[in-house]
Amino acid sequence: MKTKLPKNFKSKDKRLPRFLKAYFWSVKFDELDLDKDKDYIIHQILAYGDLKAIKWLFKVYNKKEIKNSFLKKPSKIYRPQTFNFVKNILLGLEKKSLVFNKYVINTPRDIRQ
Repeated sequence: MKTKLPKNFKSKDKRLPRFLKAYFWSVKFDELDLDKDKDYIIHQILAYGDLKAIKWLFKVYNKKEIKNSFLKKPSKIYRPQTFNFVKNILLGLEKKSLVFNKYVINTPRDIRQ
């Protein structure tokens, strides 16, 4: 699915805005692609972003795309409080049962077979 950019984006502005650079310390920021790196971008901003970054995220990707990335491509980068906030408040998935250990860092491994 092609990402629909906000109306105020110019055709040359398919890169992420500079104010988001702090959330993408582990990659080459200028090489991020809004379509190819969608899942990574969504998780990084949901896990670490401030209000401005989250507002930007919901302008660039619709709520369905964000939910799909969150549900179908879990990323183990969330703190427990952040995970609960994103799942229950931002995405309205309070009734959805998700595997906590697939999202939350510093959770013990389940070594039972």
